[in-house]
Amino acid sequence: MDRLSNTVRPYAWGSTTAIPELLGVAPTGEPQAEMWMGAHPGAPSRVTRATGAGPAGPAEPAEPAEQPLSALIEADPERELGPATVAKFGPHLPFLLKILAAAAPLSLQVHPDLAQAQEGYAAEERAGIPVNAPHRNYKDPNHKPELICALTPFEGFCGFRAPDRTAELLAALDVDSLKPYVDLLHAHPEDAALREVLTAILSADPAEMAATVTETAAACDRLGGAHAPYAVLAHHFPGDPGVLAAMLLNHVRLQPGEALYLGAGVPHAYLGGLGVEIMANSDNVLRCGLTPKHVDVPELLRVVRFEAGDPGVLRPEASPSGEEVYETPVDEFRLSRYVRPEGATSVDITAPTPQIVLATSGAPQTNDLTLTPGQSVFIPAGEKAELSGKGTVFRATVVA
Repeated sequence: MDRLSNTVRPYAWGSTTAIPELLGVAPTGEPQAEMWMGAHPGAPSRVTRATGAGPAGPAEPAEPAEQPLSALIEADPERELGPATVAKFGPHLPFLLKILAAAAPLSLQVHPDLAQAQEGYAAEERAGIPVNAPHRNYKDPNHKPELICALTPFEGFCGFRAPDRTAELLAALDVDSLKPYVDLLHAHPEDAALREVLTAILSADPAEMAATVTETAAACDRLGGAHAPYAVLAHHFPGDPGVLAAMLLNHVRLQPGEALYLGAGVPHAYLGGLGVEIMANSDNVLRCGLTPKHVDVPELLRVVRFEAGDPGVLRPEASPSGEEVYETPVDEFRLSRYVRPEGATSVDITAPTPQIVLATSGAPQTNDLTLTPGQSVFIPAGEKAELSGKGTVFRATVVA
């Protein structure tokens, strides 16, 4: 197995302290938003491993050298990922694991399903739109389901709230320009009402919408309570229609160990907190607001699923081995957690699929490697692996 050296991404919404505190290092003063663990081409983890023969041939092993995990997998995908994973997902690690530290709101966004991603990617390729163009929607032909598990209290928005409840939330603000939305939200069927309101918000005259958001934010700030999170959004994104779009969604607070699964077409945004995030290895994002980046309203409306309901907070239960699994309906990733007390019996975690093991507390061991918080290892498919020692460990793999 290989200890991973991981890249921290300095996005503006990131916390300056949360990831350094987890790692036990001094803050740099710059935002540190995400630490990536995996083989994503944007920032692959690095490993130090001897490969091939030394100068004297096979009898002399090569000196260990640092290389991207992606290069190691590319050199021998079946050895690193296992035949079943390669057969199902191709010669690439199908997931990306992250530590995410939000000190400010992230953009309000949705992800396409697999068919939509393939169709959208092919269409933009035919149109000759450069993959790095700011108005490009589809960077690859893959879907991007994801799961966020809280390490600290974590706050965000996920999925549409029942329209009648949103109508009550908006009506309480007593803002004249919101009244047409209140009336629409009382219409039936619910999916049509949600579609019509979101379309109206995102298609409104920008100057008129900015004035509505400003007045709404002031009323939210005055009322507080359930309205307070939207005042926070407006503080970070004054006049942004995404503030009103977020008011259509469930406001969710996760406690440590709780998680949210975000499937295709589900609008969501993170407001703040530290968590472990896992996703299919894709960059496909369609934004609804709370961002200066491109918002493609027609394509967004094609992808969004206008379904109201409970956001579905996940609370796993431990198996006899102590493994707590966060159940999701996708195969690209499987995330579980071990919370190991002092003196806990070691556990065999050998698997026929690739694994990344991440420590978030204590000093657990994987075989002969001790992990401090924030450290991780890559375990190739079939590699004998044992987990021991005290601490909290997240285990990421695939269903193949």
